[in-house]
Amino acid sequence: MVINISENGYSENNILYLQTVLGELLTHTDCKLQSYQGGERTGLKVNCPENYAEIIKAEISDKVAEIVAINYKYNYFKSSIKVQGLSETEKEILYASLIAADLPDDKKYCYQKYLGLSDIAVDGVFNFRLQPLKKKWDEIASFMPPCFMSHQLKDFVKYLLEKKKKRAYIDCGRVYDSHYRRVKRVELLGEGPAKIVREVLLSNCGEIEITGKLPEEDEYYIKQFYGDRVFFVS
Repeated sequence: MVINISENGYSENNILYLQTVLGELLTHTDCKLQSYQGGERTGLKVNCPENYAEIIKAEISDKVAEIVAINYKYNYFKSSIKVQGLSETEKEILYASLIAADLPDDKKYCYQKYLGLSDIAVDGVFNFRLQPLKKKWDEIASFMPPCFMSHQLKDFVKYLLEKKKKRAYIDCGRVYDSHYRRVKRVELLGEGPAKIVREVLLSNCGEIEITGKLPEEDEYYIKQFYGDRVFFVS
């Protein structure tokens, strides 16, 4: 069976992310992945045995849902939330925090919309079947104040982290979730500052265990947001 996932030609990074994470998940199966570009579309074809089809579709839906709930939401907020008072780094942290706040719910909603499809136009489903999600994002954006100061960002992020209990691990700059699985969600946000901080925020964990040295900027913001819930391991 062939499962086809595609996006408009400006979203090669999303397809590359999909290819990377699926490649890692499907290492021990007989599935074959092939990326392509055709016309105005960029895509990935997954050729898998019929007996794996439903499991593979579920994995694909999970990762496509991640693309929408992170990358699409990031682009949506970046174009609609214009706050003054923050540095460029702090703005990127704000976007990551807003994405992480509802990430499990947003991802679950998207997953149901993509589940079971064999020909997935990621942007098409988003534009025509995920209107309630866009309305939710509109509402969040409308609540954001026009001016946001550094100390307000700190309080806001700490508030969002308050009820999160799981522990993330940072080992030599690589971030792992509570099950010690490598996470690379920040790649869906493109290039930008404080990548480790934003990766940790997107992991949805409330504690951090750190092994090795961090870049100065990342260490500063991690201490600001997580305080006594940061544990350094020698």
